[in-house]
Amino acid sequence: MTEERLVVEVVAAHNLMPKDGQGSSSSFVEVEFEHQRQRTSVKHKDLNPVWNERLVFAVSDPADLPYRAIDVGVYNERSSASSRNFLGRVRISAAGVPAPGEEPVPQLFSLEKRSLFSHIRGEISLKIYRGHANDIREAGGNQTVAKVKEVAPELHPSGRKQQQHQQPPVGGQVRHQHQQQAKPQQQQQQQQQQQRQNNQGQMQHPQQGKQHQPMGPAFPVDFKPVVLTAGPPVRPELYPAGVGAGMGAPFPGANTHPRQEFSLKETRPHLGGGAANRDKTSSTYDLVEQIQYLYVRVVRARGLPIGAGAGAHVEVKLGNYRGFTRGCPSLHWDQVFAFAKDCIQSTAVEIFVKEKEGLDDFIGWVAFDMGEVPRRAPPDSPLAPQWYRLDDRKGEKLPGEVMLSVWFGTQADESFSEAWHSTAAGVQGDGLSSIKSKVYLSPKLWYLRVSVLEAQDLLPGEKGAAAMGRYPELFVRAQVGNQSVWTRPARVSPNRSPSNPVWNEDLMFVVAEPFEDYLAVFVEDRLGPGREEPLGRVLLPVAGVDQRLGDKAIPSRWFGLEGAHGDRGGRFASRLHLRLSLDGGYHVLDEATMHSSDLRATAKQLWDPCIGVLEMGILGASGLLPMKTRDGKGGTADAYCVAKYGPKWIRTRTVVDSLCPRWNEQYKWEVFDACTVVTIGVFDNCHLDGKGLASPAAGLRDNRIGKVRIRLSTLESDRVYTHAYPLLMLHPSGVKKMGELHLAIRFSCANTANMLHLYLRPPLPKMHYVEPIPVQKVEHLRYRATEVVASRLSRAEPRLGREVVEYMLDKGSNFWSMRRSKANFFRLIAVFAYPIAVVRWVEAMRSWQRPVQSVLFVAAHLLLMLFPEVILPFLFCSLAGAGLWHYRRRPRHPPSMDIRLSQAESVHPDELDEEFDTFPTSLRSLELMSVRYDRLRSVAMRLQSMMGDVATQCERCQSLLGWRDPRATVLFLGFCLAAAALFYAVPARVVLGLWWLHAMMPPRVRSRLPSPMMNFFKRLPSKADSLL
Repeated sequence: MTEERLVVEVVAAHNLMPKDGQGSSSSFVEVEFEHQRQRTSVKHKDLNPVWNERLVFAVSDPADLPYRAIDVGVYNERSSASSRNFLGRVRISAAGVPAPGEEPVPQLFSLEKRSLFSHIRGEISLKIYRGHANDIREAGGNQTVAKVKEVAPELHPSGRKQQQHQQPPVGGQVRHQHQQQAKPQQQQQQQQQQQRQNNQGQMQHPQQGKQHQPMGPAFPVDFKPVVLTAGPPVRPELYPAGVGAGMGAPFPGANTHPRQEFSLKETRPHLGGGAANRDKTSSTYDLVEQIQYLYVRVVRARGLPIGAGAGAHVEVKLGNYRGFTRGCPSLHWDQVFAFAKDCIQSTAVEIFVKEKEGLDDFIGWVAFDMGEVPRRAPPDSPLAPQWYRLDDRKGEKLPGEVMLSVWFGTQADESFSEAWHSTAAGVQGDGLSSIKSKVYLSPKLWYLRVSVLEAQDLLPGEKGAAAMGRYPELFVRAQVGNQSVWTRPARVSPNRSPSNPVWNEDLMFVVAEPFEDYLAVFVEDRLGPGREEPLGRVLLPVAGVDQRLGDKAIPSRWFGLEGAHGDRGGRFASRLHLRLSLDGGYHVLDEATMHSSDLRATAKQLWDPCIGVLEMGILGASGLLPMKTRDGKGGTADAYCVAKYGPKWIRTRTVVDSLCPRWNEQYKWEVFDACTVVTIGVFDNCHLDGKGLASPAAGLRDNRIGKVRIRLSTLESDRVYTHAYPLLMLHPSGVKKMGELHLAIRFSCANTANMLHLYLRPPLPKMHYVEPIPVQKVEHLRYRATEVVASRLSRAEPRLGREVVEYMLDKGSNFWSMRRSKANFFRLIAVFAYPIAVVRWVEAMRSWQRPVQSVLFVAAHLLLMLFPEVILPFLFCSLAGAGLWHYRRRPRHPPSMDIRLSQAESVHPDELDEEFDTFPTSLRSLELMSVRYDRLRSVAMRLQSMMGDVATQCERCQSLLGWRDPRATVLFLGFCLAAAALFYAVPARVVLGLWWLHAMMPPRVRSRLPSPMMNFFKRLPSKADSLL
């Protein structure tokens, strides 16, 4: 097979930043791909240079190309041969590079900064495509071709002409070979004409994209380039059919099926550093890419000059990256700074102790050479900090000292989650608390059951007593926190007076540990609509309620009512009979039942042992759509990921100002039931400026980017699944792909026998079947449970926003939606498709369209009639054979969001607007409301007709013995007596065999009219005649 090549044609650049001190620049472009580095020629004294040069790179693995990146840097060449100035750079995902044979189109990219302090401007035009080695050699033309070959720091063979460019050392000297080849103009024109013919009929979209993601430096130090990257984001409506794996926008000319944009894609990231670079430190973090970090821990200082402690802080500087501690008079900071190794731009890390923020002057400083920094390998203990003497500006030692430690580590380090990261260099102050990775635990939820039995000696209130001759409407209202539930009015009984009402109703609430709320029970008299008069109340702490783990009833108690006409005490005080219990035998549903992540009972005594472990590596995201603009520049996103399984929530750190965030964080959950679902969501952080952190009511809400659900039972044990999951969001304008989420998942089963035994047990705890909760209450209690969980997690630090919790728990998923109704209807159609196919196959046998198969079918039937004992074994063997036959077509990948199944491909805009409407509706247009009402009536008419048809058939069956039609009943009774005599005299298998042979008669011999039995059944009466 011919080797593939990646071609980067550097066309031109314009409006570059002058860097030579004379108002101009001598610019050149350097491109790096898979450790291969090439550069163009230098255009002297030109801020709008034109190169039109072609750089060719070898592709080691074409299947791995979507997860590689192309780094393009623009530099100014100084008069000295060994120095240069940075003019800008672009990182482009190789996912959307046109395949061989597709016509490439030049793309315009905005140059990005290397750090926050870089002064960059301008754009660069590139043309990137793939091709085979032979085709590229034949398409030279008049362009300058630079062919790459990665070479060790040795001399090349002298038989080739080479042009070497001295580069800064990056883990060793890298030399690049540039060759110029020329071909006749006629051959180039023939090649271009052939490419146009191959691409005829394809839709081209010459749309320019811009790269908005800030990237690291162009020259990483001893570190492999990033593999999870994406190109410039473009709106899906502009490119509806060209988005590939891991890319933010398609390259024009890509011919991709529209559904491939929303499909699941398998990836092959270098987990644990790759097979070649794997070491012992990656064994515990083997589901993420191993990334090296430089950690600097600043503990405290002592002996500083007088007055320095008023608000002294520490500044850690590494190249263009700077991190600051908070000003602390006690000189005790204990803060960790983490710098990604691919962002290191300096040979030394400097630590400055300053008296006040914003001043260039400092008290003292200390520096560490990068080559002398030790490397820590977990599970080693943390590196002990040491005291270091500070130097002044002249290099003389000061009496002050600072305690700190510096080391190289990975994301497996304990300090990783609490550290300040270099990717968040622009976030300071209170906003830092909202970008750290955290683990949250949902509060332990209980069902509080309040059984209202009866009351005694109730006296009417002042308003109720004035209305003589009125029978009181007495009811009980119970309240816990913001949850309120009412009973029905007490039933009128001739044996009991109005002062002794009886209810016998159960009221249920959702409460969370620790129990801080009070239960308030009110007895009220309803005087009219919205008019209630209280007759008394009972106030009890929830913590004092008895816990119930089984179906054994808790003894009831009498409680005296407070506030009942002067708080009368003594023997004849008003009383209320209640039975209170905290039911721990239930599982409090805070998620939808069909994709719940935990099904255990509340009480820990009822838990079964763990059956396995779920490990998840959250690698990163690619191709995210811009969620905001910052500083008047292009769109960007501050993305973080949240995963929820069971009571454990995890939140990754926020990657600031990136459309292709890389988290590379690994987490673990205990699994108690394999038939559960883990949910992963991606959000855009809107609290980086510190606003809304102290008060959730500030109005700032994190934006939703998308979520993914994965059912554990669809995963094979001990297999690592690495996929890019599409992040889909439904907007009022339609479904949009917001990007792709890259995950590595492994489900390890500790005991296969216990896991298989769970399939035979009920999914919910025992109490759900012994004392089931009414269906109308289940959804109401789930709504309350979601409110309690969201309220508790919003009080954490950093807070997990209410909008995040509600989105992860699918709050409001039961609201009416025409789209969901259609999806459920077509799901039913798909389920009934198999029995319908069997019926059609039998009808095909009966019609003798294929005589050979019909003869075999009749012969098989006769054999089964002669040997009826093999009917059930034959049936079960057939089912087993069908299952084994489908094994070769089993799903190889976990399921993902399906827009076709969700009926989101061609949904009407008005249906989407109705789905996003609030409940109760906020619609004020009578015309639009009338349209929706008519549409709802049309759906209801179909359901009404279907229910009427079903009721008619059932009533006809009842009329067989109901003598509604005496003649039909007489005929049916006569048939029953004749059938009894027939089956008594003739074996049943003979009768069934003859009946089946009659049914299998060829159509030429068989009558085409309905059978007499069907005609008789259709003539039976129903109650439809009595309907108005």
